[in-house]
Amino acid sequence: MLIGFNWLAGCTPAGKKETVAIPNEWFTINGYIKIGDTGMVTIYSPNPEIGQNVMTSMPMIVAEELDVKWDHVRVEQGMLDEDAFNNPQFAGGSLSIMLGWDALRMAGATGRRMLLEAAAKEWGVPVTELTTEAGVIREKNGSRTIPYGAIAPKAVDIAVPEEVELKDPKDFKLIGTYQKNVEGPKIVTGKPLFGLDFKREGMLLAMIEHPPAFGMQLKDFNQDEIKAMPGVKDAFVIEAGLNPPGRMDVNAFPRLIAIVGESTWQLMQAKKALKAKWERVSPLESSESQRRQLERDLEKGELQESRKDGDPDAAFARAARVIERTYSAPIIAHNTLEPMNFFAHVKEDEAELIGPTQTPNALREAASKLLGMPEERISVAMTRMGGGFGRRLYTHFGVEAAAISQKMGAPIKLIYTREDDMTQGTYRPAYRSTYKAALDENNNLIAFSVRGVGFREGPVFPNRFPAGTIGHYFAEKRKSPSNLSFGAWRAPRSHFTAGAEQAFLDELAEAMGKDPIELRLELLERAKNNPVGEKNEYDPERYAGVLKLVKEKARWGEEMPGVYRGVAAYFCHNYYVAEVVDMVKVDDRLKVKKVWCAVDCGIVVNPEGAINMIQGGVVDGIGHTLYSELPFENGAAVHKNFNTYQLIRYSQAPEEIEVFFVENDISPTGLGEPGLPPAVGALANAIYQATGQRFYHQPFSSQPAETGGELDRKMIRIG
Repeated sequence: MLIGFNWLAGCTPAGKKETVAIPNEWFTINGYIKIGDTGMVTIYSPNPEIGQNVMTSMPMIVAEELDVKWDHVRVEQGMLDEDAFNNPQFAGGSLSIMLGWDALRMAGATGRRMLLEAAAKEWGVPVTELTTEAGVIREKNGSRTIPYGAIAPKAVDIAVPEEVELKDPKDFKLIGTYQKNVEGPKIVTGKPLFGLDFKREGMLLAMIEHPPAFGMQLKDFNQDEIKAMPGVKDAFVIEAGLNPPGRMDVNAFPRLIAIVGESTWQLMQAKKALKAKWERVSPLESSESQRRQLERDLEKGELQESRKDGDPDAAFARAARVIERTYSAPIIAHNTLEPMNFFAHVKEDEAELIGPTQTPNALREAASKLLGMPEERISVAMTRMGGGFGRRLYTHFGVEAAAISQKMGAPIKLIYTREDDMTQGTYRPAYRSTYKAALDENNNLIAFSVRGVGFREGPVFPNRFPAGTIGHYFAEKRKSPSNLSFGAWRAPRSHFTAGAEQAFLDELAEAMGKDPIELRLELLERAKNNPVGEKNEYDPERYAGVLKLVKEKARWGEEMPGVYRGVAAYFCHNYYVAEVVDMVKVDDRLKVKKVWCAVDCGIVVNPEGAINMIQGGVVDGIGHTLYSELPFENGAAVHKNFNTYQLIRYSQAPEEIEVFFVENDISPTGLGEPGLPPAVGALANAIYQATGQRFYHQPFSSQPAETGGELDRKMIRIG
């Protein structure tokens, strides 16, 4: 008996993926679409890719209306050209899909229509007698067909139609299907994608040094000594601050030392050899002084927004019981995994900027102002971003690169060290909010108030839930001044407010003898059937929908011995999320066993990426709530790198995160941010169920419980 086998044959995939040949010629249909003579389609993704997967989902929307096979599509990052894309090109506020939905669909539908009209003209038939399927035009009552690649050369001469018919969502074939990240293979194989990977012939490298503390500025430094060091081409002072500041310029250190050279190692050695003189120009704050300032400004800070329904003062005065709790969160850093960087090549009459930016248009505006150059002479290309979620909204690092390139008369790439970034600013502000609820003698809720303050901007949203659910309601948002650089951080303000509000509602439900979900549903029922006020920002039916869905999927209310559960729900960035956190005790530790998530974001373009976004937000929320804090001493950040700044570890993340989407035909919203805020409150409520202790001040791992004395540190160990 002879048995034969082949190791390589055993590794052959079961199904062979269909491929399409590389075109010899491309034909531009519109700003989004190029079609090759072989039928391959290039779709340009207009918005910056920061890990939110828009580089997959946005082209999917175009491809759906264009009616092409996804396997025949290749995706490229588009340059900054808002006229060609007819769409704002930025990544922020979870707005990319929501704002781009119509423009993306129109681009695909317009391209399809132009191809149909070209074929109709070629065959001498009305366009109404033709249809398309998977990149091929067909006669409805005939046998003729023509692939897109064959008719594309003639479609480019067709006038762009003013109106086109869009698909009914029930007819979608691609939208709603699971698709892998189009750049996934490049990411895992280390192909150059990120700004830090970018290289250009003749490019020099640059690094900067800013003052060691907020409240200080540069006087002078040992310039000649630094310029004489190996590999250093030049060292000088740049004035990269805009006066007045640009709309995305929050840099507190506009006057910097710039060192230009051949390698990062040589530049880092030059930074170590710096002997700079700094002078104090404003107070050098500490974390304790910041805390006291927020305490004072909770009542006396600058009022930004408020709302008052009924007579809350009178209701609180006659209450049988008043529950009052104060919550706070510290300053934290962004800590982008990819160090901050940007490439600039500034010539006499034009400039080229390339790098990881969330706001390419704002960067071009700022560079134009700094360089004294018309915007149309400045090009901006976006690379993939290695993290940020707000950190790369701001333009200062791109403007600094442009200023250095202009001074050198050469192409340069500016690179921040981790220490440069963690001490530069653009932090998540510290917040402080006080919640109060009034109960009558029957434990009915009769009044509710919240007052909140934050550096530069307060955390309260006066017209969000529970506004509209209570007859006597008061909300007040105040801000406190600071000389630090603050900026947007994933789900700005919402990440703190959701945690505080949802933890307070849990405590309120306990005081009222109600189930936490049932209390929320009762309030939302009031908002739906008999709302108070007219400015309520949320849809109570959709809000209640995610609570009901997570209740069903998590089997809330069933006995689960050894499992401690917390729930939270929140509306922000135009959609609704409810989450249940399941905790267990393992020896002397708590473990987040599972998180259940219910999401209403309208139509889900790509469930694969959508699930990943929600899961990432949950891990992000849990990790920062437990551990993140950036204290200050004499105006300087205490932590400068990851050796002392604690982030969540793999073993501390939830073992499982299950995501469920509400199915509807509502136009989609973004998914980058709202998965994070409910995780904070749900975590706090689960910890209470497990320990009997409530936590009001983040990070939880370093704060004592305020009900029950000093915290048993072992009980809050997660992992």
